[in-house]
Parts: sequence; structure tokens; C-alpha cells
Amino acid sequence: MSYQVLARKWRPRTFQDMVGQGHVLTALTNALDTDRLHHAYLFTGTRGVGKTTLARILAKCLNCEMGVSSTPCGECSACVAIDEGRFVDLIEVDAASRARVEETRDLMDNVQYAPTVGRYKVYLIDEVHMFSNHSFNALLKTLEEPPPHVKFLLATTEPKRLPVTILSRCLQFNLKHLTVEQIGGQLEVILEREMVDHDAASVQLIAAAAAGSMRDALSLLDQAIAYGGGKLAEDQLREMLGTIDSADVKAILAILADGDADALLERVNSMAEQNPDYDAILAELLTRLHDIAVAQSLSSPAEVFDAELCALEERLAPEDVQLYYQIGLNGRRDLGLAPDPRAGFEMTLIRMLAFRPAPRPDAVPASPGDKKKVTGTRGLTEARADRTSAPVPVTAAGDWRGMIEAMGLKGLMKELAGHCVLKEQNENRLHLAVSPDQEHLFNAAQKERLQEAVRAHLGESIRLVITVEEPRAETPVQQRSREERERLAAAQASMENDPHVREIIDTFDATLDKDSVQIRS
Repeated sequence: MSYQVLARKWRPRTFQDMVGQGHVLTALTNALDTDRLHHAYLFTGTRGVGKTTLARILAKCLNCEMGVSSTPCGECSACVAIDEGRFVDLIEVDAASRARVEETRDLMDNVQYAPTVGRYKVYLIDEVHMFSNHSFNALLKTLEEPPPHVKFLLATTEPKRLPVTILSRCLQFNLKHLTVEQIGGQLEVILEREMVDHDAASVQLIAAAAAGSMRDALSLLDQAIAYGGGKLAEDQLREMLGTIDSADVKAILAILADGDADALLERVNSMAEQNPDYDAILAELLTRLHDIAVAQSLSSPAEVFDAELCALEERLAPEDVQLYYQIGLNGRRDLGLAPDPRAGFEMTLIRMLAFRPAPRPDAVPASPGDKKKVTGTRGLTEARADRTSAPVPVTAAGDWRGMIEAMGLKGLMKELAGHCVLKEQNENRLHLAVSPDQEHLFNAAQKERLQEAVRAHLGESIRLVITVEEPRAETPVQQRSREERERLAAAQASMENDPHVREIIDTFDATLDKDSVQIRS
């Protein structure tokens, strides 16, 4: 017997065999079991998510000799014939090859005739968006009021190309991408049944490479089994897919944390010997950065992630992770514009080294013992405070803005504190002044929360006093507003004085729209 590819061998035969798409299966199951059947169904979604398979199962449910239900027997002549693709009353039409209006009219002329052997005559029209406008018009009237023995099952990857007159006559079900976990679980089942030696890493690689398509996953699995001589091994699979060992990606992140440009370029050189897919490397790098960002937001990341990633999470500052992620996204977008993929990949990594988030003007400097030196390209050095160190108490009487940052106030509490000025501070009391027009912002609960934050920062003996009076100095909110205005004015002036801008203005008698000038945060 000739070999049958996995995508056909493991095509689901019942709703219970389907992977994912629970929202569609629930609706169809209830409709079949309660005899609330529509005459036309439209299944949409990307390739390989089960549109045609679901339509064939539905046709089997409608024509099973045991009766209409969501659980066809799978053994009667109708079920077997549908599974084998020879059921005379299941008319499968490929719209891409039968797009002419004459063919559609011939098809609709036969709708009036009763089924030959089945309960329903089922028309399964795949890639229905390929029909011409004339073909849609020929289908329209029949689709709206077909004979009671006819059901239409339409499938398409591009529902936006269907006329609204067609969409309005169908029950539409949008099939979703399958998750990596869903695909991986099904691959594990298939590999166990096929008795193929494999490891978890190989399954994960195929599931990720399938990009949400079960059919693509099974095609890759067929290829991988043949490539590995009947078994799956991670190193062989990475070679087949052109992907890099995850250890290389983690090594890149460790080098970025060290800021070592020489080591970074050496690592790229060693990776280049494997002729990798640089877009795939950037994608995996972004995935690891996402994992690190998630770990940094968790109270116990070790319960979710491995020790190696948790170590990287401690070495990389959250703001650096966010910047690396954005640079990586832009790098993937621009990779096709680079002179060659490797150059684009290298430039993306060099940007990650060359740029650091600018320190905020109101940030409180950490003590020298809490800093570490990192080196980058062209002698760049960056002192970065360890985010695990305790905040340094601020005792300068006028630096209320710095104290707000040091206390770690967030959201509304930070905004409220920003409307105050520090009038006096000693070992027993912290005296704030708030203007009368801002007094309404503070209620007893807000004052109590601010009192707790002050005591946690300066000591339990400190008492917070807030008086209502016109401040004699700028509040932190006013300071930030003034600084923003000054930065905007400086940016506008810089734009006006830029020689290239002046040349454009002089050449085209143009004017500069100052309101369009924006400052990147």
C-alpha cells in the first residue's frame, strides 16, 4: 500500500477529533442536535485551520444513515463514502477552477433535483472568493432560497472579497489560528501513534514554525521525519528549518546585558557559518525579550520560567528590555531593505548596544555602589542603577520631585503629590503646601496613602502635614510642564535653523508648521 501523507491520514473525521475552534464546534453541535439548521454556512480563516475539514464533517452529520446529529456513526455507507471522497450527493467545487458564470449556472440548474442516495444534497464551494461577479449573481438567488434538500457550505481565506449580498445570506464562522500549544499537543499524539522517536524541543520547533496552521505543521512533520531518517532530533530539525539553537539567542541577550560589542560580533560570525534565517533569529529574540518582560512583571518568575531566563531577567533593566524589543521589531521590518540579511541583523544588534533609554530629568541618582559599568560600541559606557537596590532617601528640602520618584509613587497618587511643594522637612515632620484650586484632589484616604508612603521612605516617626496655601515655588507638575514647553521650543528652533529645512523653505517658498513638531519621549 502506498504511503499516505500525515495531513491526509490524520484529517479529523468527527467534531471530537478537531483541534481548537471550540466556538465554532459548540454552535454547530447545538444546531445539529436541536434541528436548527441553516441552509448556508460560510467558514473563513487562514490556510490549514480546518475550513474544508469542518465542512466535510458537517456533510457527514447531515447525511449519516443513523440520523442527523453532531455524532455521525462513521460506519454507514454515507459516512464511509464521504470519508473516501466518493459520496455522490456531496458536490465539492473549487471556485478557482470553476469561476466562469456558465459553469456556475450549470451547477445551480441541478440544485432542484433531489439527492440521489443521501438525505441532503450538499454543495461545498472552496475558495468561493474566486468567483466572478457574474458567478456570484448566478449563485445569489439560489443561495437565498434553496430547496429544502440542499445545503451550501462555503469556505474562503478572504471573506472581504465576498459581496455583502452573499455574506448576508450565510451563517459565518471565523476559524482562528491554532496556538503553538494546540498544535504541539496534536503532534505529540500523532508521533506516539506513529511510533516516531522524538523530543519535546523538536515538537515545539515544528509547532512554532507552522504559524497557526495544522496542515502546515503536519507537512513539516512529514519532512522532518524523512530528514531525520525516521526520528526527530532538535539539531537536525534546526538545520532543516534554518533556525538557530535557543542557546545562541540567550547568549546574545547575555552579551547585550554586558554591553560587549566584540563578543556580540564574534557570536554573529559563528552563527553565520550555519547560514541561518536571520528573520527567524530576530523573531526568537523578540520572543525571549517578551518572556523576560513578563518575568519582570511577576512576583515569582522562577515558577514559570527556567533558571537561565530568570538570570537574564535580573541582569537586564526593564527599560532596556522594552527598547530592545522595539528595536528588534523595527529591525525585522527593515530586514528586506538591508544590503543583505546578515548586515541588517548586525545593525539591529548594534543599535541595541548603541542606544540606552535617556535618564529622566526628575530621576533620583543612585549611589556609586549601586551602579555598574557596561561597555558598548565606540567606547560607549553606561552607568545603570541596579533595579533591585533600595531607593536612596532624599533629604534636600527642595527636592520634592525627586522624593516622589524615590518613594515609587504611581498613577493617581503620583499625580496628586505632584501638585504639592515641599515647604519644610525635619526629622519629625514633612510639611507640604497645596494651592487652594487643587485642594479638592485630596481626601482623607489619599492623605493616608501618602502618609504611609512617606513613612515607608523616611521612617515611621515622620508625620505628614498638608496645608492649603499658594505655593511659593513650582510644583513638580508645573516643573514638568515648563520643561516640556522648553524642550518643544528648542526643538522648533532647531528645526527652523536646520540648513536642510531652510533650503526647502527658500526653494519652495514654504513655511514651517510649528504645531507639527513633536518631541519623542
